[in-house]
Amino acid sequence: MSMQSEFNPGPANMAKIESREGDYWTLVLVKELNHPPERVWEALTDPEHLREWSPFDASRNMGTTGPVTLVTVGAPTEMKDETQVLRAERPKVLEYLWGGRETRWELEPTASGTRLTLWASIDRRFIAMGAAGWQLCLGVMDAHLTGEPVGRLVAQDALHCEGWQRLNKEYSEQFGVEPAKWE
Repeated sequence: MSMQSEFNPGPANMAKIESREGDYWTLVLVKELNHPPERVWEALTDPEHLREWSPFDASRNMGTTGPVTLVTVGAPTEMKDETQVLRAERPKVLEYLWGGRETRWELEPTASGTRLTLWASIDRRFIAMGAAGWQLCLGVMDAHLTGEPVGRLVAQDALHCEGWQRLNKEYSEQFGVEPAKWE
């Protein structure tokens, strides 16, 4: 049995909708991590760390503002996004455009590590899928930072993960949307 098949991303209790205006809704996801902000910052910005957990590869370290190429992993056809890191305040705030939509991470030190908060603008038809996917990714990031790597769980690998399917269904119910179906 592989580490991925044993991976449990936990209950659907990390995400909420902050804004439901128009076709794009703002997803907010909060994860408590037992790692210091500097370590979490590296996981969010360093291409080697991103390859362990993120749904995209980055052409450079994202810890500074400016152009960056993000390539979505596992897409049926290559999805290459020539985009921008808009804000990089180490180790507190990272903002960039991905798919033309803003993604913002905030890192807040806690007694036991870091409270990591994600704001992402997602097409409302895929909001539950996005919440499930990001929760899965952050669980994989946490395992990577703990030294117990699971391996990247994105695209088709995520869709076939029992935990992702459960999260997609639970978030669909919580958000009052139909579960997105992805082939």
